[in-house]
Amino acid sequence: MTAELQSPYSVDSTQSVPCNLCGSRDVRELYPARHDAGNGHHSATEIYACTSSAYGLCGPIVQCNRCRLVFQSPVPPPAEIIHAYEEVVDERYEQERIGRLHTFGRDLAELERYVTPGRVLDVGCHIGLFLEVAEKAGWEAWGVEPSRWAAERAHAHGLSVTHGALGEVDLPHEYFDAVTLWDVIEHLNDPIGALRECRALLKPGGVMAVCTMDVEALFPRLAGRRWPWYMQMHLIYFSKRTLAAMLDVAGYDVIGTAPHKRVIRADYLASRLEGYWPPAAKLAASALNAAGLGDKLITIDLGDLFLTFARKRD
Repeated sequence: MTAELQSPYSVDSTQSVPCNLCGSRDVRELYPARHDAGNGHHSATEIYACTSSAYGLCGPIVQCNRCRLVFQSPVPPPAEIIHAYEEVVDERYEQERIGRLHTFGRDLAELERYVTPGRVLDVGCHIGLFLEVAEKAGWEAWGVEPSRWAAERAHAHGLSVTHGALGEVDLPHEYFDAVTLWDVIEHLNDPIGALRECRALLKPGGVMAVCTMDVEALFPRLAGRRWPWYMQMHLIYFSKRTLAAMLDVAGYDVIGTAPHKRVIRADYLASRLEGYWPPAAKLAASALNAAGLGDKLITIDLGDLFLTFARKRD
């Protein structure tokens, strides 16, 4: 029997969930739960931070037999997950500021193929780096962020960020030209509900932008259970097909897709090895910095991340 990863909350509180796309409970297990060799207990930051290296640590991964959506089940109750994100402090995120600004610049350029600069809402904006990029490009940028620490960091930079989760904060309806979910939708326990809430916030003809992982790409199919994005904080694993189906049900028409290429510093890439072998991560980062290559920017594209753009259907 494979033991489950224990979050900062009790495993006894986890609940099986229906498919978020079609509502079916007819599922098959793809991969069993897995925890590390330690005591199995982790802080909210270790599990739910953007820079978490708890790769492969999660509950059972299942697939809906009706619509083929892949998701984690059982999972902690939504209130416990939201509380965890509220408590996250992620200092390392700021250390990778330059790479993330470059990445968001590329994402914004893709978005502007479908909508001219206006008002944009970034859901799960963290410390607001995308908002900085958007404002420099002429957008009026708003953000929503559940982490108290991240929202405070965004406020310190003068950004318009509301602390809280989508659906719990007061936002004007039919106000935004675009709403973005950059590496967020896979963290949500009810993504189809979130897409519907975002639709209400968009102006007629407004554009929804989503970046997420592609569970049907070649890399995850070859890696299987060792695919690093199987993590406790990732609740749902989309493909281009299942995300398009969910957007359709939520009231959108898909208008474009693109591969997502992430720009990161060389020493940050080396640090990601800590999820597999911590001594190697430290050695690689030290070697790169000693050679003066630690701050070199590298573009990463393993084919398992993608962008989707969809227009609000009248």
